[in-house]
Amino acid sequence: MSGAAASSETLAGLVERVTFHNAENGFCVLRVKVRGQRDLVTVVGHAAMISAGEFVQMSGRWFNDHTHGLQFKAEFLKASPPTTVEGIERYLGSGMIRGIGPVYAKKLVKAFGEAVFDLIEQEPGRLREVTGIGPKRAERIVAGWADQKVIREIMLFLHSNGVGTSRAVRIFKTYGQDAVRLISENPYRLAKDIRGIGFKTADQIARKMGIAPDAMIRVRAGISYALGEAMDEGHCGLPVGELLTSTAELLEVAAPLIETALALELEAGDVVADSVGETGCIFLAGLYRAEQSIAERLRACAVGRPPWPDIDAAKAMTWVEGKTGLALAPSQQEAVRLALNSKVLVITGGPGVGKTTLVNAILKIVTAKGTDVQLCAPTGRAAKRLSESTGLEGKTIHRLLETDPATGSFKRDDTNPLTCDLLVVDEASMVDVLLMRSLLRALPDSTALLIVGDVDQLPSVGPGQVLADIIGSGAVPVWCG
Repeated sequence: MSGAAASSETLAGLVERVTFHNAENGFCVLRVKVRGQRDLVTVVGHAAMISAGEFVQMSGRWFNDHTHGLQFKAEFLKASPPTTVEGIERYLGSGMIRGIGPVYAKKLVKAFGEAVFDLIEQEPGRLREVTGIGPKRAERIVAGWADQKVIREIMLFLHSNGVGTSRAVRIFKTYGQDAVRLISENPYRLAKDIRGIGFKTADQIARKMGIAPDAMIRVRAGISYALGEAMDEGHCGLPVGELLTSTAELLEVAAPLIETALALELEAGDVVADSVGETGCIFLAGLYRAEQSIAERLRACAVGRPPWPDIDAAKAMTWVEGKTGLALAPSQQEAVRLALNSKVLVITGGPGVGKTTLVNAILKIVTAKGTDVQLCAPTGRAAKRLSESTGLEGKTIHRLLETDPATGSFKRDDTNPLTCDLLVVDEASMVDVLLMRSLLRALPDSTALLIVGDVDQLPSVGPGQVLADIIGSGAVPVWCG
C-alpha cells in the first residue's frame, strides 16, 4: 500500500510491545497483534498512557514510511485493560502500576488469575495474601490502579464527546484528573486553554454535550472568539457595533443576548472597554494590558540621563566622519545630537533616508565610550542584515530574550533582565504588541533604547501597530528621515 492510500480502516488487537511513548504529548509507537494479521503491526498514534498487554481499538489509515515500512496511523486509539491471563500478566509487569513489576505480576496472576483487577479495586486487603506484598506496596498498587482508572474514564468521556485521541491527550495533560469536571462546567474553556483547539471545535463538543445554541456560556465564548479572529487580522480590539455584528453572524443568536453576554464579560474582566478617539471599542483583556504595559515601560525608560558619559556631539561627529569616511547630512547630525542626549529615540523613514548610516554613527560613538550595546530584530534575516551593516552581533528578539522551549515563555523578564547599556531594535514595524511587551519587560530602566523602523514596511504578523503608535503618541523623541 502507498502512503497516499486509502479510506479509514478499523483495527483491534493486543499491544505486544510499546516501542516508544512520549509522556508529554502522548505520541506512541506500538507493536500490536491484530486480529486477522499474521505479523505484528506497527501502529503510530497518541495515548495518554499505554502498556503492553492492553487491548486497543483503532481507526486510521495505512501508510508506507520510507524508513520503517508499512505502518498503521491511528487517528483514534482506545485502550482497555486486558482480559486474558497472559495479557494481564504482561500489563501488570510493564511498570504501569506503581508497586508491580514482572515478578509481582507473575505472583498476582498465579494467585488471583483473571479476577486480579476486580480484587485490586474491591478487595485490596487480599493483595497481602501474595508473598512479599506488605501494606506499603499494597497501598501503592491500589493508588496506581486508581490513577489508571481515572485516566481511562477521562479518555472515554472525551472520546464519547467527539474529541480525537491526540487532542484528548493534550486535554488530559492540561487539566489532569479535573478534566471531566472542568469540561462539563464549560467546554468553551478548551478554546482558551488548549493549543490547537479553537472555538468551532469547542462548540462542536458543547453541542454533543447538549449545550443549547443560545446558552449564555456559548454567547460569552463567541464574543472572545470574534475578538480573537480580529486579533489574527492584526487588531487589538473592535468597535462595539462591529463586535456585536460579527458575534451575531457567528452564533446566529439575537442581539440582546449578545449585549447581555458582553456586559457579563466586561464585569468578569475578560474583555475591556475603552475609546479610540470618539469610537467605543472592546479589547481582549490580555492585549489591552499588554498595550498599557508598553506605554508604562516606555515612559519609565525615557526618564533620566543616557547611560554613557557626556559626549561633545560636534567633536564626536567630526571623529566618526573621519573614521567612516562618510559625511553626515544636517538632519543626520541633528539626529546624532538627539540620540546622544536621549534615553529613548525612534529613528524612522523610508528606504534611502540614511537610517543605517545614522545608526552606525551613533553606535560607533557610544561604543567608543565603553557602552555595552545589544542589537536585535524580529526575524533572523533582519538580525543578519543588522549584524552585517554594523559589524556587531545581531540577534532575533526571541533569541535575545532566551525562549524556553519547554514552555514557550522567555527566560529574560523583569526578574531576570537584559544586561546592556543600549538596546537597538531594528525593523520595529514587524514587532507586535505581545513581543514588544515582553522585550520592554526585560529592559532595565537604566538602559537606553533605540527603535529603528519604517511604518510603511512589513507590518507585524501579530496584533497591533506598535511602531506607528509609539511615533503617534508623541511621548518619545522621533527622528524622521
